[in-house]
Amino acid sequence: MQEQSCYIGIELGSTRIKAVLTGKGYEPLSSGEFVWENKFENGVWTYGLDEVWLGMRTAVGALIADAKERGLDLGHVAAIGISAMMHGYLPFGKDDGQLVPFRTWRNTITGPAAEELSELFRFNIPQRWSIAHLHQAVKNGEGHVKDIDFLTTLAGYVHWKLTGRKVLGVGDASGMFPIDSETCDYDINMLAQYDALIGGKYPWKLRDILPQVLVAGENAGFLTEEGAKLLDPTGTLKAGIPLCPPEGDAGTGMAATNSVAPGTGNVSAGTSVFSMVVLEHGLSNIYPEIDMVTTPAGKPVAMVHCNNCTNEINAWAQVLKGFLESLGQKADMNTIFTSMFRSALDGDASAGGLTLYNFLSGEPVAGTSQGCPLLLRGPEGQLTFPNFMRAQLYSALAALKMGNDILAGEQVRIDRIFGHGGFFKTPVAGQRILAAAIHAPVSVMETAGEGGPWGMALLGAYMVAKREGESLDSFLQDQVFSVSGCTTVEPVAEDEQGFDTFLAQFKACLPVEKMAAEHINR
Repeated sequence: MQEQSCYIGIELGSTRIKAVLTGKGYEPLSSGEFVWENKFENGVWTYGLDEVWLGMRTAVGALIADAKERGLDLGHVAAIGISAMMHGYLPFGKDDGQLVPFRTWRNTITGPAAEELSELFRFNIPQRWSIAHLHQAVKNGEGHVKDIDFLTTLAGYVHWKLTGRKVLGVGDASGMFPIDSETCDYDINMLAQYDALIGGKYPWKLRDILPQVLVAGENAGFLTEEGAKLLDPTGTLKAGIPLCPPEGDAGTGMAATNSVAPGTGNVSAGTSVFSMVVLEHGLSNIYPEIDMVTTPAGKPVAMVHCNNCTNEINAWAQVLKGFLESLGQKADMNTIFTSMFRSALDGDASAGGLTLYNFLSGEPVAGTSQGCPLLLRGPEGQLTFPNFMRAQLYSALAALKMGNDILAGEQVRIDRIFGHGGFFKTPVAGQRILAAAIHAPVSVMETAGEGGPWGMALLGAYMVAKREGESLDSFLQDQVFSVSGCTTVEPVAEDEQGFDTFLAQFKACLPVEKMAAEHINR
């Protein structure tokens, strides 16, 4: 492969760090990954930053090894892009030292701050947003707040260490603080409101500690000598490679599914699940279930984000693996997952009357602040494996459906919905359940398995390969997806009725879930 014709996208997701290499035609060529998991320490969901760099080096090292086996030359690449889980809280002091452990999107510990800021701004501020974490630390009187010199996201942190630049893509920035889509920058009126709220209590103004906002296509710096050593100690990747603006996993999902134009949308379903719909105009009201964020180009997006999706399915897959091993059988995880998802389609449309909650952590969209996975069934409930799996898949999307029903009530136009993430890996099954939930066709692209890191590589390619004046949506449509194939599944009426029946019981039993979580987490 010739120089200047490939791009690397790296995404730090909830359960894995993955690097993907694309070619001149933007097709995925090789990849590498590192599996990790968040930890619940001292009441906070977190990841250690040492593990961030171990994971980055492992994933990139595996990509380089894979590329070499395929005869690809990685002496130089055209661009690198970094993406990661959005939101959360990563504050640093003047000496660049980390002030407190990383507080991730999964935490539901900022309720009072989020409520106060939502009322102040007349704009929904979710608990996981960086400004909610910051203001909760202010309200708690935490001593580190006065020492903050820089506040960023995980993608912003990694990009900073690789390039020396404290910047953030507008999509990721929209999960830190509200964005004005006209200026593609933080809302200046809300910045002033916040500074007035805390009344000069600290030696910083909010704007001064936030990253600079960049839009897709802008140069966000170059890999430094120090950054190259952090990323790839073998020296295969050289200093000087340009980096595009770092983005959140929501933005990369939009890029990977060609969903950045008004009327398009996507659902990313893995450890967490969220839907993104690019809007033609604003909503008529403020909804705590809906985040207003942006595309990587700054267009307004309605986002329904749920903290829990496949975590309970993953846990039961391990149980089934152990059962098979106890019988002396070989347990292949891919086979187990495929069987689980396919079996769900054989279950009763209403999951046999089973009610299941997959809430490992709190789920604000459903009004729960703590997690407690729970299976309920009455005397008439039919506990079979297919029904159990149908309930699992319904539960994984139940909170998402609650949020998306609001958009339906707002008459939001959706021309197409694309699914991506592990939930859609088994053909048809995940698509059919999502189609039932949103009452609309669901498409999955042939490249959906590569997900966010591939989307991040495409954002890097856009920075380098876009034509004069070419918008991000035009670049994706004309240069990347013009020949891409996809499969589309239409909603099945019986599934739609069954999901609605399940959801009615799901909502009715929420007080039981809340009580169980309260008692088991004491």
